[in-house]
Amino acid sequence: MDARRRVALAAALVLALAAAAGVAEGYNITKILGEYPEYSQFNKLLTETRLAADINKRRTITVLAVANGDMGGLASSGRTLQTKRHMLQLHVLVDYYGGKKLHQLAHGVTACSTMFQESGSAPGMSGYVNITQRRGGKVTFTAEDAEESASPSSYVKTVKEIPYDLAVLQIDSVLASPEAEAPVAAPAPVNITELLSKKYCKSFAGLLAADAEAFSNINATKDNGLTLFCPVDSAVASFMPKYKNLTAKGRTAILLFHAVPDYYSLQLLESNSGKVSTLATSNVAKKDYSFDVEKDGDTAALDTKVGATASVTATVKDDDPLAVYAISKFLQPKELFKSAKDKDLAPAPAPVGPKKKTKKKPSAAASPSDDDDESDDADSPATSDEDAADKDGAASVLAGWATTAAAATIAALALAA
Repeated sequence: MDARRRVALAAALVLALAAAAGVAEGYNITKILGEYPEYSQFNKLLTETRLAADINKRRTITVLAVANGDMGGLASSGRTLQTKRHMLQLHVLVDYYGGKKLHQLAHGVTACSTMFQESGSAPGMSGYVNITQRRGGKVTFTAEDAEESASPSSYVKTVKEIPYDLAVLQIDSVLASPEAEAPVAAPAPVNITELLSKKYCKSFAGLLAADAEAFSNINATKDNGLTLFCPVDSAVASFMPKYKNLTAKGRTAILLFHAVPDYYSLQLLESNSGKVSTLATSNVAKKDYSFDVEKDGDTAALDTKVGATASVTATVKDDDPLAVYAISKFLQPKELFKSAKDKDLAPAPAPVGPKKKTKKKPSAAASPSDDDDESDDADSPATSDEDAADKDGAASVLAGWATTAAAATIAALALAA
């Protein structure tokens, strides 16, 4: 292999690493569309229906955006958000169709599944969209269940492409689909404490009811997308000594730590392993109350980096936009049990009794004793916020090293030539 080919291969390695780093960072569909005012209404609906968050979790996807003047039935005030969500889901293809692929369809036609089909709300094949090449390079989109009299939607232009991951295309009209447009009633009101009390989590329901701020935050979020993890009664009983030792702000934070402001079905929870943020993050300034979710056999495990992981043991409710799961452990955030920097949230000091000549007892900040599964949680060495940040940034540092190494390879090969 001559010097030129070696240099070319090394350069290709750098480009591949850069592309991989870009993919790892993911994308945000609302930010992408936010750069184009002509799609503001479509973008707003993606947020209101919570579909934007679902799109951001996916890879290999195509969004068929509609300009403000072509919104048609999507702009109707007579439809519920759930119906509009179904209509929008039909505009999200679960495959990548960049401009080039769109004009090179095998046999000039193909059918693609959508997020509406995957939602389980589309009967039969009604959640599929047919893509057809027409004369003169024109491309049209038609819902599988569209009536014969319905006009197809035509491709206008490519708005954004992240090759093989995301394509945002503009079409000239909303896709017509009787099934997606079918009326869907608004979700029935749910009493959170009553729901938890009936299944597995009566003790946790009592803690929520006693904390007005935590209850208000969770109750206000449940209709807009919420996943709540409730420790079973035995887990609450084991954790109560530590819970009682927290300040009022700490108790509110730890309760909100069990609530994720987004809807996750159990299947989605298991398949989308990674970090999730909680309501406690937005409630406590400059704190990152998040934990990791990972697949554990046929269920999901939650890892807060403090003590043993918690497992999902039962489904209390799973009905979009609300999911509630019973878990085996009380979740303990590292912000409370690993760092003593925040005096407003850290465990309160134990009451001072009369002085005795016996040895001093450990301070309350070290956390009270508990069952064997929890005993090492607060006694482990405290780690600073900077240490946590270092761990969180490890992946990006390694990526930087890899890119630097590839660049060094280019230089070395060039010199060798």
